[in-house]
This record gives sequence, C-alpha cells and structure tokens, in this order.
Amino acid sequence: MTIERVSMGSKNNPPRSRSSLSLILVVGLCCFFYLLGAWQKSGFGKGDSIAMEITKQAQCTDVVTDLDFKPHHNTVKIPERLADPKPVSFKPCDVKLKDYTPCQEQDRAMKFPRENMIYRERHCPPENEKLRCLVPAPKGYMTPFPWPKSRDYVHYANAPFKSLTVEKAGQNWVQFQGSVFKFPGGGTMFPQGADAYIDELASVIPIKDGSVRTALDTGCGVASWGAYMLKRNVLTMSFAPRDNHEAQVQFALERGVPAIIAVLGSILLPYPPRAFDMAQCSRCLIPWTANEGTYLMEVDRVLRPGGYWVLSGPPINWKTYYKTWNRTRADLKAEQKRIEDIAESLCWEKKYEKGDTAIFRKKINDRSCDRSTPVNTCKRKDSDDVWYKEIETCVTPFPKVSNEEEVAGGKLKKFPERLFALPPSVSKGLVSGVDAETYQEDVKLWKKRVGRYKRINSLIGSTRYRNVMDMNAGLGGFAAALESPKSWVMNVVPTITKKTLSVVYERGLIGIYHDWCEGFSTYPRTYDFIHANGVFSMYQHSCKIEDILLEMDRILRPEGIVIIRDEVDVLNDVRKIANGMRWDTKLMDHEDGPLVPEKILYAVKQYWVAGDDANNQSSSADSSEEE
Repeated sequence: MTIERVSMGSKNNPPRSRSSLSLILVVGLCCFFYLLGAWQKSGFGKGDSIAMEITKQAQCTDVVTDLDFKPHHNTVKIPERLADPKPVSFKPCDVKLKDYTPCQEQDRAMKFPRENMIYRERHCPPENEKLRCLVPAPKGYMTPFPWPKSRDYVHYANAPFKSLTVEKAGQNWVQFQGSVFKFPGGGTMFPQGADAYIDELASVIPIKDGSVRTALDTGCGVASWGAYMLKRNVLTMSFAPRDNHEAQVQFALERGVPAIIAVLGSILLPYPPRAFDMAQCSRCLIPWTANEGTYLMEVDRVLRPGGYWVLSGPPINWKTYYKTWNRTRADLKAEQKRIEDIAESLCWEKKYEKGDTAIFRKKINDRSCDRSTPVNTCKRKDSDDVWYKEIETCVTPFPKVSNEEEVAGGKLKKFPERLFALPPSVSKGLVSGVDAETYQEDVKLWKKRVGRYKRINSLIGSTRYRNVMDMNAGLGGFAAALESPKSWVMNVVPTITKKTLSVVYERGLIGIYHDWCEGFSTYPRTYDFIHANGVFSMYQHSCKIEDILLEMDRILRPEGIVIIRDEVDVLNDVRKIANGMRWDTKLMDHEDGPLVPEKILYAVKQYWVAGDDANNQSSSADSSEEE
C-alpha cells in the first residue's frame, strides 16, 4: 500500500510519470556524449599531450615561441613529456653518402643500357636497399647566400666540386675564388654573359611584357640562363642528368634556381602537355634528329601553342664551326635541314636565325598548320598520364578550335594577371570536380593559410627560404599565395591524386609529377622550406611514413623548415618519427580552431654535419642575412 501511495502522490506532491524521468535521463545522456565527442575531436584522450599543446596555443597567440627559424645553427630543445612515446632515433648515413641521390646513383645506373640515355634515367632502389639513415651535410656546410647574391656565389663547402672550373674555364660557367665559387653568368653559347644572350632572344620573343612566364632549359649546365631569366620575371625549369659534369644541378639549386635531375631519354618528361611558354637548348648536345625526331616531338608536347623554341649551338652556324666540331659541311647542313623538316611537321615556323642562334615558333592551332607530309598522331587516352610512360614517335595533337584566331587549349593572360585569372583548364571543365567557384574558393583558402604561416614565422616570404617545395600542390594555391621574387615554389602533384599540374602551369607557376614512395630527382640539401598538405594520409596505404620523412630530410637544408597539414592521428605518427630525425616540432590547431580534426605540424631541421654530435653548435655564415 505504501508503494501504491507514493506512486499515486498526494495533493501537495503531484504525481511524476515515468515518461518524464526517462526524458530527463535521455537528454542528460545526449548532452554528456555530445560534450565527450567534442572533447575527443579536439585532440584530448589520444594518449599523449598533443591536445594540451594545442589548447595552450589556442589560448595564446599565433606565434610559435619555442621554434627558432633564424639561421644561426643553434638547436632548440622541446621539453620531453612523460606521456610522449619514445621516438625512433635515426643514425647518420656514412659521410660518403653526403650527395646521395637514390634514383640516380652511378653504380646502379651503369647496370642499364646506354641506348637512348636509359642509364641516366630514374632507377630507384628496391625496398630492401632503401637507406634508413640521415644523409649528412659535409663538414663546413654553410647557409647559402641570400638571393640575389646566391645567383653569383656558392660556398665551396656546400658543393665541393672543382671539375667544371677546369673543364669550362674558357666559357665563364664557374670560377673558384678562395672559399666560394663565382658564377659570372656565362655559358658555352654565351661566354659574354646570359644577359646579352637573353636580350638577343627578347628582340624576337615577347619576354618583357609578361607573355612568356614559364620556360624549359634542356641540358641546363649550371642554369645560368634560368638564373638570369628570373630578372625578366620568367620561371625556368632547368634539367640535366647526373653525369660526368659533376653536380651541375646541385650548383643550380645552391644558386637558388629551379632545377631537377633529368634527361631526354626513353620516357616522357614529368610535365603536362602545353606547360611551357618557351624552351631552349644551348649546346645541350641532345640528338634532335635521332629516332625520327622523337626528342623534338617531346619538346613539342610540353610547348604551349604560340610558344617558342630556341636552338643555340650545333648545327646552327655550321659554316663557321664545322672544322671546330670536326664534322663535314655536308653532314651539318643535312642535320639542320632535318631539324627544320621535323619542326615543320610539328607546325613550327622558323622566325629567326643569326649567328649561333635559331628561333622557332609553334603555331597557335592546327588550322594554320601547313604540313607537307602527314604525321603519326599520338593516341594517348590521358595526356597528363606521363609518369614512367615511354616516349612514342608521334605528334601530340592540338586541342580543337572553332576558328583560325583561337589559341588551342585557351589563351592565357599576361603575368602577373595570369596568376589568379581563371585557368582555361578550369573554365573548359577539364579538371574533374573543379569549376570557377571552387577555384576561387581555393584561391581564398590558401591566401588565408599562407597569411597564418607568415604570422607564425615572419621569415616566410623572405630570401631566408628561397627554394620552396609544395609536396601536394593541388591547383597551385599555396605557391600563388606565396608568389614573390624572393622565392620560388616547386609544385609537386603526386601521381596517385587528381592530375592538376596543367592548372599550375596555366597560372604561371612550375612543377612536376612525382610518386612520393620514391626519391625525388634532386640532390641533398636543396630546399629551404617544404610544405606537405595531406601527403601522409594520401600515402598511408602505399608506402611507409618514415621513408617519405627521410626523403624530406634528405632534400631539406640544415635549419630549413617543414609545415605539414593532416589529420591529428596521422600527425601523431609523423611527429614520433620526426622527433627522431633531429627535427624540432610543434603541433598547432587548424586556422578555424581546435574542433577541426586537421592539425598543423611545424618543424625545424637542426644544424648538424658529418662527424658532429647532434648537439654540437656551429656559428652561422655571414651569408645567413635575411631580407
């Protein structure tokens, strides 16, 4: 009876139904689990102190106070926390590997055929032969001179190779002076200097007005042409093989000039079609008439309609040099005639020939093309699918046009307007999932993100970080937001993601296709700043995180910086490895706050050289000035 009275209530205490109690209980539980979920997404409960670190940053300012971005070679200690798992520690590689290039090593190269330069192409080590150690800097390594001084001077300790100073002594390539190399700006075909040579080209090619922005230098030497084209606001992608001309690409990058190790051989160049506004060969010794003109056809593939090709050197001006070249007049005359015939089949028109130089221009579309004989047209299903694809003896077709005045593939704005204008690939709907609206959103997003980066590290955008790499460039938004004469960006589009490199080039930027499960085609210590957006999530089922991080370490200069954006769980794994690579790291919130699961890892590579203890400190060179 008592229970019955309680459940029925009384006049002073109205009865409570069970449904009311259940409702209160459900609401309470919902609130509890909502708060728990928000707490977990913010990073707490992950088994370490990352969330505490993030919260601390969110409560303070955007400025990272315990990472030192200045190049004075002092290491910065981040306090070790009891909750952090002990990182893996990587040992230094043998000092003999200080210039190690995993996919262009001489010993492995010599096992491959010399035909069509196959042995100079990429040949990467199998999984069981990959190095899992830290490539050391040579003793005496110094921070490179700031741009533009770096164009003319390189520390001998950074690239101690004197052979070119002897071999090219009469051509003004490079001179050795005390503890530095001096680059007078000369070349085999322009011993009086690149400036005078470029002025000659500019009398025919509209270099000065922004029409020409991207250029390709095939067989670049020490990249003096590309270095001086930068004065005209032209970005040149230079390439040369790793051969008996020791370290020519390494010299280029030490000078602050874009370059990669590559060769015209049996596979396609790692660029999209219609990438470059001009290309040049200055005594590059590429056999242009070999294999039925295959190498010229490859240059044509990457040359934009309306673009220019410059040939300086043999066989041009054969009447003057045939004895010097130890060849007959008839042989050289026939070679030049064959080059001109191939050029005609590609819809190129010779615009200029004087002295040692000839200039050809590619027609803007095939309606204005007057071929005397039919050509074999390429039938590639995906014109951007170039990674390790064999070169074919075929002509890449022009995109279709509706009239003779229309530029095949779309007309580009002059630079710098081109940088943020809607790229033709986007306006024509050629990039899946990208339209005018999403493109503009991407532009705004990266301006916001790069602005945040600069608030955290005020040296970003200065000459302190001259050579920059974006490991997952997308539409080139990061590079566009960072664009400045003080730096340049190598925009890398991973081969396993959407092929957007054409958009990058249409914006007046440069880049390359690459698979990050393999080594990059460059020397150690050639980049000051590496940016990686979503790279580790992208590759987590394709290759080991540590292999990608070790490759980043190989190409990053001492005291260079890294910014990695990714999911917090992925960054936890990245950070454990990075802390064992002599990197100082800091994890921070996304720009939009702590509830966003994507976080940002900032890192600085410590200064150390071969034979030194990790904690040794060294004084910086005078060249570490910032602008």
